[in-house]
Formats: sequence, C-alpha cells, structure tokens
Amino acid sequence: MSQRPLGRSGLSIAPLVFGGNVFGWTADEATSFRLIDAFVDGGFDAIDTADVYSAWVPGHEGGESEATIGRWLAAGGKRDRIKILTKVAKWPRRPGLSAANIVAALEDSLRRLNTDYVDLYQSHEDDAATPIDETLEAFDRLVKAGKVRAIGASNFTPERLEASLKTSADRGLARYESIQPKFNLYDRDEVEGALADLTAREGVGIIPFYGLAAGFLTGKYRSEADLEGKARGRTVKGYLNDKGLRILAALDQAAEATGGTPAQVALAWIVAHPAITAPIASATSVAQLEELLAGVRLTLPADVIAALDAAGR
Repeated sequence: MSQRPLGRSGLSIAPLVFGGNVFGWTADEATSFRLIDAFVDGGFDAIDTADVYSAWVPGHEGGESEATIGRWLAAGGKRDRIKILTKVAKWPRRPGLSAANIVAALEDSLRRLNTDYVDLYQSHEDDAATPIDETLEAFDRLVKAGKVRAIGASNFTPERLEASLKTSADRGLARYESIQPKFNLYDRDEVEGALADLTAREGVGIIPFYGLAAGFLTGKYRSEADLEGKARGRTVKGYLNDKGLRILAALDQAAEATGGTPAQVALAWIVAHPAITAPIASATSVAQLEELLAGVRLTLPADVIAALDAAGR
C-alpha cells in the first residue's frame, strides 16, 4: 500500500485512516479485534481515536475505544503495525487545551492504549480560553519527551490553525502537522478554499472525517421512507435535497462506469482529491471494512472525477 506524508512530521500513512469511535460501542471487543487485524493485514496502518470515545453511550464513561485498542495490543497486536492517532479536549473529564490537562490526559490515554507513545496527538477542538502558546508548549514538551511523535488539530478554523502555526514557527515549538475537518462529496466548504490553501502552503496534512456523510453517500437512503427507524435518520434527512439527489445520481453513474459501489466511489473521490492526505472511515463488520478498502484502491478516470465534482459543487 502506498504511503502519504503526514505534514512535515516525517511520518507517513496509508491513504485511509480507520475511525476508531466504533470500538467498544457498535463493534464489540471481538469484532473490534477482527477489524483491526483485517485493516492492518490489508496494508493499512493508522487508527484514529479519542479519549472521549464513547462517552455519549448510556453506561459508557469515555475511554472505551482507547482501551479496546490497548487490549488488542496486549493480546498480541504488534505496536509497530499501527500508528495511533488520539485526541484531547472534548471529554468532560479532561476538557480543554490547558497545559495541565494535556499532560494528564495523555498519561490516561497511554495507560488505556497500553503503549508508551502516541504517533499523533491531536487537539480535538479549539480552546479559546487557553493561550495558544501554552497549548503548544505543552505539546512540545511531550514530543521532546518521546511520548508523542507529532501533533495535529481537529475542528479548527483556518484562522486559528494559521495563528497556531505562526506561534510554533516564532517560538520554535512543535507544530500541528495535520487537521481534521468534515469533508465529503456533499460537505466541501470546510476544506475547499481557505483551509486547502493554507495547508498546501504550510505543508499540513488533511485527514477528514464524515467521508460517507453519515451513510448517505452509500446510496441506501434515497427517500424519507428509507430513514424510518434508522439511528442516523435525522442527520441523513438533511442530505435529501436537490443537491444530494444529484450527487447520488452521479455516484450511480460512476459506480456503473468503474464497477464499484457508490460508497467505494465516494471514498475514492476523496482519496484522489489533491488536498487530502487520507480520509477517516469506520466499519462495524469485516465485510463493510473490505468494501471501504476496495474503495481506496479504486482508481477513478478523470472524466468520472469531473462529473462528481460538478454534481457536488
């Protein structure tokens, strides 16, 4: 599997990141282990998680995803087979980006993950109440201590990312090497424009989430009747409009032309986008995962990419 550089960190990853929010939630432990095994056996190597996953589930506290990954490692998973990407700031138990919280949260994450370092430690969201230099100085100390290999950001505006990069450059501190925005064929505004320009200029990687738009881009939701009884029905309903249906029609045509499925085409389009390092996507079964991996390997002809671009613009 080809590798793509993660910013200027010296790290590289395969062009798909597994979204680990499902571990210990919609994928039980045995299924999670099978998913990680299949993912790495398929030539992929980056798993994204966060301390807060999955605190939103009744009966969960947070940390379930990290702990599942840690138990996979303890059960014989080789640490050098995966790059672990985790995050801090959103968990109510460890909120914000103060120096004290970053250090304490990392220690908790390392314990749950059963490892002594994280490959990419990310600010899960911006924290306007904490000075940028305080946050970056804390991250820099962790990098120098060998507990973190590189740092990244998630859900930052282009302006705040640029201010953070300037602070790192001015102070000689570790800098954000990646950014996680929402991005798919339908939701393009967060990336295309100011953020893509900034990341291209500064050499920052983009690892977007929501690549299949809550499942809408799989093509299985085409009317409100398809949403009845579905957990994601309310979210998907927002895509059932002229633009969304136009995109589904273009995906159908592209799938027929390439021999793929709409989901595979939607993922392949992101992978081919010049601004993107690697999208994040989740699966709750090995069959679902294998479909995603096939999508990453799917090469879209230029005319198909152009048609998809036009449908989603």
